[in-house]
Amino acid sequence: MTAHRTSTILAYAAPALPLGMLYFPVYVYLPPFYAARGVDLATLGVILLVARLLDAVTDPAMGLLSDRFSTRWGRRRPWLAVACVPILVAAWALFVPPAEPSALYVGVWLVALTLAWTMALTPYYAWGAEMATGYAERTRVTSWRESVALGGAVLAAVLYAAAGADTALGLELIALALFVLLPAATLWALLRAPEPRDWSTKRLGLREAARTAFANRPFLRLLLAYFINGAANGLPAALFLFFVEHRIGSPALAGPLLALYFLAAILGAPIWIKLSARHPKHKVWCGAMIYACAVFAAALALGPGDEIAFAVIAGLSGLALGADLALPPAMQADVVDADTAATGEQRTGAYFAVWSVATKAALALAGGAALATLGAVGFDATPGAVNGPGALWTLSLLYAGAPVVLKLVAVALIWGFPIDGAAQSALRARIEARAG
Repeated sequence: MTAHRTSTILAYAAPALPLGMLYFPVYVYLPPFYAARGVDLATLGVILLVARLLDAVTDPAMGLLSDRFSTRWGRRRPWLAVACVPILVAAWALFVPPAEPSALYVGVWLVALTLAWTMALTPYYAWGAEMATGYAERTRVTSWRESVALGGAVLAAVLYAAAGADTALGLELIALALFVLLPAATLWALLRAPEPRDWSTKRLGLREAARTAFANRPFLRLLLAYFINGAANGLPAALFLFFVEHRIGSPALAGPLLALYFLAAILGAPIWIKLSARHPKHKVWCGAMIYACAVFAAALALGPGDEIAFAVIAGLSGLALGADLALPPAMQADVVDADTAATGEQRTGAYFAVWSVATKAALALAGGAALATLGAVGFDATPGAVNGPGALWTLSLLYAGAPVVLKLVAVALIWGFPIDGAAQSALRARIEARAG
């Protein structure tokens, strides 16, 4: 099992930078931007919901296509190349719209971007899982990719903030950066990052494929733990701005604190790479989640004026985010090995498509449940509003208390995970011996 050079892994990770730049604009910046231009806010919510529901269909379809559609350039890389142009066109249309855009305009281009984004990301993640076949090597690949993606999110936030109050200019700067970075990064990846062979020895029918996937107990166990931990991370993500303004009382610090959180995740990546080279990945991930619980529990005691304490918590919890982003996808690649060894078909794209749907569902359900609960207790999210002790305590429990409980459930699920380094090596030996 050959270890890749860092330069090769960087070439593979490069497209994650421009692709990561899309998250903040699509899910944070665009709704208020279009609302200020006359598009009904409720209609925008429906459009975003439809785009999310569409992912539940397009992600598995794209996974299946990339598994079954083979070319002389590989199964994964051609999709990334083809997706570049529609991503750039749709992003430019959304980020630099006409003066009076209609709801139909927003809906058409958001769906177009969602489809192109799926066309790129699902095969891209499967490519990374197949690129590294070694147990610890997979953590290196996923750590670099997720760190670079976080760097893209931070870059988008910096470009947007550089425009000040001119939100239109901020979005245009992001679109211009995408036009430079996405083609360059994609070309670098296509030229310098190899796509390994397909180890499949047969193709399964759809019914047999579904049956064997549901019989893959390590996959189901990991998927459930990841979903629960994703919900735990989705709660503070959805409530971060509310917590900073209404609990800490410092809304101006939201941007710097968010940047600190992401930068800490990037800086912490080498820690998880080194630990996973010495210990089973599932135990390292459990340790990271337990550590995150201790950090989040401290946030329950925060109140007005605790800016420094909250900055420390943001930085420390950011380190744990790096583990959440890097280790589970590396474990998922091991789970795909278990499926390939059992069935004879390497279905990495299909598995990572289900993974993608679970990720989006966890974030959506956690955010929706949090907002509904706050609404039920009378929390007023209006800037400058004064909330009572009960509403503020509910905000703290949702932001810091509920994630601790959810993460501990995820730890209980994953602590005895059956695939460690020895088991994964045995699986690879079976796969490669069968394929000759």
